[in-house]
Amino acid sequence: MRYWFPAKRFGWGWGLPVRWQGWAVLGAFALLVGVGAWIFLRNDERFSFIGYVAGLTVLLLIVCYVTGEPPSWRSGDKR
Repeated sequence: MRYWFPAKRFGWGWGLPVRWQGWAVLGAFALLVGVGAWIFLRNDERFSFIGYVAGLTVLLLIVCYVTGEPPSWRSGDKR
């Protein structure tokens, strides 16, 4: 399987996507956050917006975990 999200070179987690599927997921995340901001913040529902973004973030992390390189602490290239 080719990873959509590679592990970061420094630190823990994932970097920017390297496949189109990863870019599509990241674009959908950004689009959904924007739509949620337009809907919730327009109606002065800040706490609902925070919960909405938290839920989207959890979904993004699950997708990164399933389709990304296994995360581990890294401190650069070991050359």
